[in-house]
Formats: sequence, structure tokens, C-alpha cells
Amino acid sequence: MKKYSLLVSLMMISLFISAQEKPSDYNWVQLFNGRDLNDWKVKIAGYPLGENFGNSFRVEDGKMKVSYAEYDSFGVKFGHIFYKEKYGWYIIAAEYRFTGEQAKGGQGWAMRNSGIMIHGQDPATMTKDQDFPISIEVQLLGGLGTGIRPTANLCTPGTNVVMNGKLLTAHCINSTSKTYNGDEWVRVEVMVFGDSLIRHIVNGDTVLEYTKPQIGGGNVLNADPAVKIDGKLLTEGYISLQSESHPVEFRKVELLNLSGCMDKKATNYKSYFLKADNSTCIYSKKKKRKHH
Repeated sequence: MKKYSLLVSLMMISLFISAQEKPSDYNWVQLFNGRDLNDWKVKIAGYPLGENFGNSFRVEDGKMKVSYAEYDSFGVKFGHIFYKEKYGWYIIAAEYRFTGEQAKGGQGWAMRNSGIMIHGQDPATMTKDQDFPISIEVQLLGGLGTGIRPTANLCTPGTNVVMNGKLLTAHCINSTSKTYNGDEWVRVEVMVFGDSLIRHIVNGDTVLEYTKPQIGGGNVLNADPAVKIDGKLLTEGYISLQSESHPVEFRKVELLNLSGCMDKKATNYKSYFLKADNSTCIYSKKKKRKHH
């Protein structure tokens, strides 16, 4: 796809999102169904994949909650809950808020801190003691009552990106969002275009953009060297949400897949698809006329 066409499509989708419109032909998939976590898998540092230590991730009152009520001390039990499928071209949206007090033993920087991890490694390839998946982190921060603390920042566990034409190796880069104090619900959307453009949007406003997500750098402990192939561009991956020691709630996690059938003759063609996957095309069968 030509860069010009991609940018035009990006602008059109941005306008659609900022207007908060949801026409019937936009097929948003609810990754969190509000009832259970059957489509998700938990990985907490120090524990095997699938063990939800301390019932850290739970569903209550129709919300996905990250809780530490059963913890004696947080320590380094950094956790992530992964959706079952991986994606490459999509928009992921989450509505979240921070609640309560930070767990005892949590790091100072982790207060009112969580994240949406995109382009993540398969959780099955994480080692038992690995703290974070190799991924791009859309860092979610809550205000501390005073000072500036933007949300939808960029952090890079085991990854790098390109910004303004230069390889960025700093671990975290702040967005231009405003600070959200208290327990206000915030909607963050991330537009992901394979290994090209990634854009962070907060309550309809674009706050950060970068390109060429790739494996590299540090900021992830105990990763398998066979998985951490520095310089490898990230075209797709798994989506996960964090537990970093401060309680957080998610009332919505939804995804608009931008990859699919781009043959207009197919019944499942969508005008907003940007990445062709015509193996998914479905064609209606013509009804045979009855002869009398």
C-alpha cells in the first residue's frame, strides 16, 4: 500500500474515532465480554502460564478488575493477561480507571500505573521468571493529585521504535495528554498498522505517534534469547493488560480489526480494511431457479 493511501486512511479512521461514531458496518469485537475471562490467559512473573496468583485478574460488577486483596506483598509479581488471538492491523480501545491504594511492596513508579501491551510475544514463549513480555507498552498513568502526569505514554520492554526518523532507545516517552486525577474513566485507543504507524489517542485526541516497532534494547528480565531477536520488526503480536501493583478496572476492551477481506464481491468485505487477507473472504451462493 502506498504511504499516501495509508495516511489518508489513517486520517479517515481518526475522524471516525474522534467523533465516537459506531456505524453498524464497523465490526468492533468485544475482547472483554463483561462476564468472564475465558478468552484470556494470565502470566505472572514467578508463576507458570495460566496461574492467576491471588486471583489478581477477576471479573466483578461487569468489569475486569486487577486486585491485590489476596497479596501479602507485591514484590516483583508483575503480571499480564493476554487475549487469546494475535493481531497485526487494528484499533484497540480500553476504558479504564485507577482505584484504591497501591499494594504493599509495590514500586514507587508503579503507583497508579498500568498498561496496554501490543505486538507482544506469545505468552507461551515467556520464561517462568520473565517480568514483562517483549512488546510495545501503551503506558496508562493516573495523576497523583499534583503535577503533570500524562497517560498513553510509550514504554519499550525489549523493544525500540522510530520517531521523527530516528531510532528511539529511551525506555519511556511521555505523550501530550492531559493528567487524569481521581477515579475518572479514560478511553485510550491505539491504532496499529503492522510494523509501520502506531498512534495513541486519549478521549479522541492524538497524543503520540511513532513507526517501525522492533525487538531490541533491554528493560525486560529473564527473556529467552531465542525469542529476543534484536532488530526484528514487529508486524503482529498479542495484546495484554498489566498488573503492576496498583488496582485498576477496565469496563471495556474492544478491537476493530483492520485486516480482512478486501474483495468487494465478498459478503464480508469492509470498506475500512487496510490490510488484505482475502483468505477470509466469504461469497454467497446464487440461488438456483426452480423450474415448473
